[in-house]
Amino acid sequence: MYYSNIQVGVFLARPNRFVAEVLRQGEMVLCHVKNTGRCKELLIPGAIVYINESFASKRKTKYDLIAVMKQGKLINMDSQAPNRVFCEYIEQGAFLPNLTLIKPEYQYGDSRFDFYLEQGSTRHLVEVKGVTLEENGVVRFPDAPTERGVKHVNGLISAKEQGLSSWLCFIVQMSGIKCLRPNDQTHPEFGAALRAANRAGVGILALECSVTPNSLTITHSIPIQL
Repeated sequence: MYYSNIQVGVFLARPNRFVAEVLRQGEMVLCHVKNTGRCKELLIPGAIVYINESFASKRKTKYDLIAVMKQGKLINMDSQAPNRVFCEYIEQGAFLPNLTLIKPEYQYGDSRFDFYLEQGSTRHLVEVKGVTLEENGVVRFPDAPTERGVKHVNGLISAKEQGLSSWLCFIVQMSGIKCLRPNDQTHPEFGAALRAANRAGVGILALECSVTPNSLTITHSIPIQL
């Protein structure tokens, strides 16, 4: 996936979780933060960031905050990007071959999942999670407690028990990663749910991405350590 109007800036502050102040060409501009996570290790005053200009007339902010440089590593922090890049991955046939139906935003039980897929008579339910928390080459999920995430994982387990093929796909929004681990320190319940899903036969993938200031592309899978 590509962004068409990327510009470089310097992160100054985050007055609230939706807005960032960025220095662009000597002027402070307000940017929409497309990630409601904490991101404290990313949004540090002075960090180089990449913002995308929007030309929508009714917006309160003219720019979206897309990516940030962290110790020489470029990290895409657009929370809408994982679904978009995974949809491209599906359409290219890289996830599963010979799909006969691709349906986003699918209601199953009491949850809405990111994708419903059909492969002949086989039905697949897929939930996608973006990953931006990294330390020493290891990424972790989640970066903040997520009851919604636990609900999604339990829903995948239930779907698997009812005969669907269920998948949880982590989109790692950076490159050069050794492995993914559940962030048990931040949310042990999610880690427990993830291990239960693995035992139940839910497919769990972590897909690393190539990141540039104006693009995000899935490249390969990385190990998951549960």
